[in-house]
Amino acid sequence: MMTDFTQHYFTASDGKKIAFRRYGNGQSGKLPVMCLHGLTRNSRDFEEVAPEIAAMGRMVIAIDVRGRGLSDRGTPPESYNPATYVGDVSGLLAAEGIERVMSVGTSMGGIITMAMAAARPGLIAGAVLNDIGPELDPAGLNRIAGYVGNARGPMASWEEAAAAVRAVNGEAFPKETGADFWLAFARRTCRQREDGLIELDYDPAIAEPFKQPGGAAPADMWPLFQALKGVPVLGIRGAISDLLSPATFKAMASRHPRFTGVEVPDVGHAPLLTEASAREAIHTFLQRLD
Repeated sequence: MMTDFTQHYFTASDGKKIAFRRYGNGQSGKLPVMCLHGLTRNSRDFEEVAPEIAAMGRMVIAIDVRGRGLSDRGTPPESYNPATYVGDVSGLLAAEGIERVMSVGTSMGGIITMAMAAARPGLIAGAVLNDIGPELDPAGLNRIAGYVGNARGPMASWEEAAAAVRAVNGEAFPKETGADFWLAFARRTCRQREDGLIELDYDPAIAEPFKQPGGAAPADMWPLFQALKGVPVLGIRGAISDLLSPATFKAMASRHPRFTGVEVPDVGHAPLLTEASAREAIHTFLQRLD
């Protein structure tokens, strides 16, 4: 399913342009949904998910976090941190007149969601946390640190780009062996330059703060997760994820009275949310709200 979107921009407090897609207009009484992607990704991660949510009568805003997609690259690199992202997204929502919102956050997007719940009580009305929690498994962090910002040079074709992204992400999707899957993956995560060459669609400088102690996320995120305790939370975990451990996922369920957990089989970090189990869980979760 593909639904038309309109492209928009918001100017952050430091003058950087933050791009976002708007899907649908939303029905009266239905809370809007914002979609927040992972560290090296962009709003195109939600090009299938967002239209499906919009078809449920909700307006959906899918954001390119600064340094990714159509958003401005940030300088200095220190601006690539959760606190800055929270400020960008909060400002964007305020400019759009959105006082309460549902959030669908993948990995870094889930960290932003939790941090916003702590910084702006009452803003987050419910959250989908995709393969992210208050504790990050060192195995996953080390794997991500090994590739972020260390991208190969420009690629000559989309087929070459597909092979490159598969080399990095193949372990997370062991059942996906078809060329079409990885070509679509490349088109979501890469961009074609004016000279025809293809490169990953993020600023390599995002790696600099990520690789510093505490740069990936706040040191203790349990208080951020607890900021969501008053709203429903759907946790989605890739069954072979190396970033969100089974123990942390279980602890999230035990500490949150309105937590629902779903595992996506045969997928690592992070599910695309187009998997049948993830799709059904999100649909059911959103139907119960408002």
